[in-house]
Amino acid sequence: MKKKTIQILISLILYIIALLISFKNEWINKGIFILSYTIVGLEIVWKAIRNISRGKIFDENFLMTIATIGAFGIGEFPEAVAVMLFYQVGELFQSYAVNKSRKSISNLMDIRPDYANVKRGENIEKVDPDEIKLGEIIIVKPGEKIPLDGIIIEGNSMIDTSSLTGESLPREVKEKDEVLSGCINQSGLITIKVTKEFEESTVSKILDLVENASSKKSKSENFISKFAKYYTPIVVIIAVILAIVPPLILQKASFIEWLYRALTFLVVSCPCALVISIPLGFFGGIGGASKLGILVKGSNYLEALSKTEIVVFDKTGTLTQGIFEVQKIEAKRITEDELIKYAAYAESYSNHPISISLKKAYNKAIDSKLISETEEISGLGIIAKVENQEVIVGNNKIMEENKIKYTECKEIGTILYVAINKEFVGYIVISDKIKKDSKNAVKDLKKNNVKEIVMLTGDKKIVGENVAKELEMTQVFTELLPDGKVKKVEELIEEKTEKGKLVFVGDGINDAPVLAVSDIGIAMGGLGSDAAIEAADIVIMTDEPSKIVTAIKISKKTMNIVKQNIIFALVVKIGVLILSAIGIATMWAAVFADVGVSIIAILNALRMLRVKNMESKSCNT
Repeated sequence: MKKKTIQILISLILYIIALLISFKNEWINKGIFILSYTIVGLEIVWKAIRNISRGKIFDENFLMTIATIGAFGIGEFPEAVAVMLFYQVGELFQSYAVNKSRKSISNLMDIRPDYANVKRGENIEKVDPDEIKLGEIIIVKPGEKIPLDGIIIEGNSMIDTSSLTGESLPREVKEKDEVLSGCINQSGLITIKVTKEFEESTVSKILDLVENASSKKSKSENFISKFAKYYTPIVVIIAVILAIVPPLILQKASFIEWLYRALTFLVVSCPCALVISIPLGFFGGIGGASKLGILVKGSNYLEALSKTEIVVFDKTGTLTQGIFEVQKIEAKRITEDELIKYAAYAESYSNHPISISLKKAYNKAIDSKLISETEEISGLGIIAKVENQEVIVGNNKIMEENKIKYTECKEIGTILYVAINKEFVGYIVISDKIKKDSKNAVKDLKKNNVKEIVMLTGDKKIVGENVAKELEMTQVFTELLPDGKVKKVEELIEEKTEKGKLVFVGDGINDAPVLAVSDIGIAMGGLGSDAAIEAADIVIMTDEPSKIVTAIKISKKTMNIVKQNIIFALVVKIGVLILSAIGIATMWAAVFADVGVSIIAILNALRMLRVKNMESKSCNT
C-alpha cells in the first residue's frame, strides 16, 4: 500500500504540473502526461496484456486500458491520465477497506501459539505445538498463550479468553479445570496435561474455520460473479458499435466524437463497485461476527441466517448449563450428611453426570475400601455394599422392584431414592440449571420475527415441559432419541415457507445428525463436542444462546448493505451509461460512476465492522 500511495502521489504531482503550466512546446505537456500515466497505469496495462494472453479478456484492467489508451489516441491526454489516476485511488481505497475488514478476522490468527514448554523427564523444552503428543505435560507461564487443549494438573490462574469467545472478562481456572488453546495465561504458572494434539485442538479448528470461511460464497456473490461475466463483454460490444456505427449512418457525425462517447461508456461500464463491495460486505459481516465470538463458516450461511423463520434448540448444554447439581436433600431416619454420603459412595464408580454431582455435593474423599459388591442395573440405579450395609440408589422403579415402601417426590428434576438394608431413608433431587440469558434470548428471537421457537430434549416430559414453560418456548418435544430429533426437525422443515430457513442449535455429539440436516446448524463451541462443531455451519464460542440473536442481526444488516450497494451501483451506472451514449456525460462523469460509486459502496460495506451496538443486552448478563 505504501508503494502504491507513493506512485499515486508522484503521478498526481506530475499531472498537476502538466495541467497548470503551459510549456511553449506542447509536446512537453504531453510528455509529462504520458510519464504521469506510465507511473500510475503501467501496472494495469501489463495486467490487461497478461490476462488477455491467458484468455481472460473482459475484466476491469482491460476496460481501463482500452478507455485510457483510446483517450490518448483522440488527444484527450488530461482525461486519459485522470481516469487511470482516479481508478488507482479507488483501488488503493479498496485495499485499505479489505485490510481493515480482514484485520478483525486476522486478529484471530494471533491466537496460534508459536511454541510450547513441554516437560520431558527433568527438563523443560521449548518446542513447536505440532510436535507435542497426547498426554504430555506442558508448562504455561504468565503472559504466554496456552498452546494446546488440556486439563490443569497443578496451579491456578486467570486466563484471557477474549480471542476465542469475545468475552472481555478474564476467567479463573484451577486444578482439574479444562483449558482451551489460544487463551492467554494472565497471572499464575499452570501445568497442563494435553488432551488433544494440535491439529485437533480448539485453536487449530478455529483457524481452519476462519481460513475457509470466504470459500463458501453466498447467492448474492455468485449472482454478481455471473453478472460480471456476461455484463462486461456485452458493454464492450455495445461500445464498439457506438464508436463505429453512428459515424457510418449519420450525416455530419464525427468519428472522434463517437469514439469519445464509446470510451466514456467503457469507463462507466466497469463493474468494480459491485465486484468489490458485495464480497467486502459479507467479509465485513463475518469479521464483525468473529469479534463477538460468533464464527460463521461461509457467507452463504450468513445470508441464509437473515431468512430465519424457525429456531430449534436442544435443551441440555444449550439452553441449560449441562451441569447437574444437587438441589434438595430429604432425609428420613438418618441425617442429610449421611444420606448424601451413602449415595455418593454407592455411585462413586460411575462417571455419569449424576454421580459427579453427588460426589461434588458430598465434597469429601471417597474411601474405596468401604465399598464392595457394586451392581449397576441399567435404567434403574445402583446396588452396592457400603460399610457392610446394602445401599440402593435409583429411581422409583428400583424401589418398587425391591418392594421398598417409599415417599414419592413431586419435585421437578432427576429424583434419586435411597434405601439402606431395604429401608427407605430419603431422596435427593438433582437438576440442571437454565442458563442466565436463555430467557432473554427467546424473547429477543420473537422480537426479531422468528415465528417458531422449539425445544427438543431426550429428558422426561415433566422436566422438558417445565423448562419450556419457564423460557416461554412456542413448542416442546420430549423423550427423544437422536433419530427422533432428526425426524422432528425434518417435520418442522416442511412447515416453513419456501424462502424461510430453519436453524438448529445444539452442543452434544448426539446433535451432530440434526445439525447436518437443518438449513443452518449452530453449535455451542465453548463446551460443545467436536462432532457438533464439525457438523455446524456457525459456532458460538461463548455458549450463550443470546449470541444467536446477535448473529441474526448481523446477518440482516449485512444483507441490507449488500442490497443497498447493488441498487445504488446499478442505478448510477445505468443512468450514466445512457447519458454517455447520447453524449451528455463526459469522461469525468464516467470516473465518478466508476471510482466514486466504488468508494461510496466500500464505505457502506465497512459499516459491517461496527457490531458492538448490535450485541444483545442479554449477552452481557
